[in-house]
Amino acid sequence: MKITVLVDNNTLIDNYFEGEPALSFFIEEEGKKVLFDTGYSDLFLKNAALMEIEPEILDYVVLSHGHLDHTWGLTELIKYYTNRQFQGKSTHSPALLCHPLALTPTIFENTTHIGNIINDEVFKNYFTLNLTTEPFWITKNLVFLGQIPRKMKFETTEAIGEKQNPNGGVVPDKISDDSALVWCSDEGIVIITGCSHSGICNITEYAKKVCKNDTIIDIIGGFHLLSASEQRLQKTAEYLYQRNVKNIHPCHCTDLEAKIFLSRYCNVREVGVGSTFNF
Repeated sequence: MKITVLVDNNTLIDNYFEGEPALSFFIEEEGKKVLFDTGYSDLFLKNAALMEIEPEILDYVVLSHGHLDHTWGLTELIKYYTNRQFQGKSTHSPALLCHPLALTPTIFENTTHIGNIINDEVFKNYFTLNLTTEPFWITKNLVFLGQIPRKMKFETTEAIGEKQNPNGGVVPDKISDDSALVWCSDEGIVIITGCSHSGICNITEYAKKVCKNDTIIDIIGGFHLLSASEQRLQKTAEYLYQRNVKNIHPCHCTDLEAKIFLSRYCNVREVGVGSTFNF
C-alpha cells in the first residue's frame, strides 16, 4: 500500500505544493486507486496534477465524515468530471463510500453549513453510492470501518452543530458518521484517519477487532486533539504506549501541544503535503 498526502494543514520544505486546513490522501492498494477525503477546495486536484495523479482513474472516493474540510472538494471533483464529459473524454463513476450520515447536511449555530452541500441526486449522476455503517472491504487488505463503537469515556464526543432528523426537526450532531480506513497485513495494521471525532483510541480498538490483529504498525491522519485537556492527552498517550504503538503520523486537526505531548510516549513523525508512505 502507498499513501500520498494531497492536502494537509502543513507543507514540507523543498516540496512545493500548497496546503489548507483540510485533508485528502491518495491511496494505492492491490491495483485499486482510492481518494480518502477531498479537502475544502480544488487544492487536492491542483496538487494531484503536480504529482501526476489523475482523478479519472479513481475506483473509490471514501469520506471519513461529512465536515466541510473533508467533503467540499467533492464539488470540484464533480466539476472536473463534468469538464471531461464536455470535452468528450472518457469518464467513469467511482464508488462513493461513507457512513450514510456523512451526506446529511450539518448546520452550525442555525446559519452556517459545515457539512456536505450536494444532494443525493447529483451524487448519483457521478458516483455509485455505497453508504454503510458496517465494515466494507475495498480489497482483501483494506477496509472501511463504518460506524465506530465509542467505549472510551475520556473520548466522549461533544456535538458540533445539528443534523436534520429524518423524522423531522434537527438533532445535535455527535458526528456518528466519523470513520476510518485500515490496512491489514500479517505484520500488523495501519490506521488511516480523517479527524478521529470518534476518538483515536476507539478507532484503534475497533480496527484491531475488525482486522483480528493487535499489532499496530502506524496511525496516519487527524487525531482531533485541538486544545485537548491534559487528562485527554494523558489517557490517549498512555493508551498508545500500552498498545506498543511506536510510530504515529498525526496531522490536520492535531495541534503542536498534542504532538509534543504524544512524542513522550511514541515516535511522532512529520506529515505534510507531498508526504508518501509505503507499507
